[in-house]
Amino acid sequence: MAEKEGGIVKNGHEEGLKMAISILEEFGLPLGLLPLADVVEVGFVKATGYMWIVQNKNVEHKFKMISKLVSYDKEITGYVEKKRIKKLKGVKANELMLWPPVSQITVDEPPTGKIQFKSLAGITKTFPVEAFAADQ
Repeated sequence: MAEKEGGIVKNGHEEGLKMAISILEEFGLPLGLLPLADVVEVGFVKATGYMWIVQNKNVEHKFKMISKLVSYDKEITGYVEKKRIKKLKGVKANELMLWPPVSQITVDEPPTGKIQFKSLAGITKTFPVEAFAADQ
């Protein structure tokens, strides 16, 4: 819980969703990266970049453009910095019937239109950034 110390916290779906989107915007990440449902709480510690999201239930979302199914746990945590989320917990991508946890997401800098997902299992996948736009 020390990670959350000094954090800004928003409760409820509407306020939490607004905050999550503003964090993604501020750090240059695609706005559809975290499709959230029934948000309970979103928190962010500006000094460390630590972010947490609590939902009422796990959410599965299919990114249609790349035909990729992603699972989001009730609690998602990570450290946000420019064009990157590292030490990510609570996000898994379906890969050949396995669900390896995604540990890092990076948008290419300088911009190439690509975003990379790295798992603790050593798997790295690259996709077009537009696949994670808010309306996907």
